[in-house]
Amino acid sequence: MPRLSDIIEEFIKQMLQENDDRELQIRRNQLANQFSCAPSQINYVLTTRFTKDKGYYIESKRGGGGCIILRRIEFSDNNDLSEILRDKIGNTITYNSASNIINGLIESEFITEREGNLMKVAINDRVLNNVISDKNKIRADILKSMIMIIL
Repeated sequence: MPRLSDIIEEFIKQMLQENDDRELQIRRNQLANQFSCAPSQINYVLTTRFTKDKGYYIESKRGGGGCIILRRIEFSDNNDLSEILRDKIGNTITYNSASNIINGLIESEFITEREGNLMKVAINDRVLNNVISDKNKIRADILKSMIMIIL
């Protein structure tokens, strides 16, 4: 049985898919009431499942009941990918962070799921098992190279 966080995440993703302009306004309290949970549960889902690494931008508006604006980041040009290479990957990256970036590229349909799976296999810990030091540096170099090929 799926956890509440998974259900809320899928619900929000469905709402985003139905909204063509890739922006969604969420009233945290209303969503919490709908799922019979605390508003902090909604915050948890938004801050852990809708991160910049995964291709989302969150903005909070206060006053008038307040709302949260969730925007889907489009990886549509070389500037966006250059930002990923420079700011998100950097000189080192963990597998989890790299996987989040790849998932964001898949969700934004910049790469296919098959391409994403190949990328994940190439950078996973089992493949880099024989690397004694700087595993995260090598992972970053491999991921950057794969993304550069996509460019």
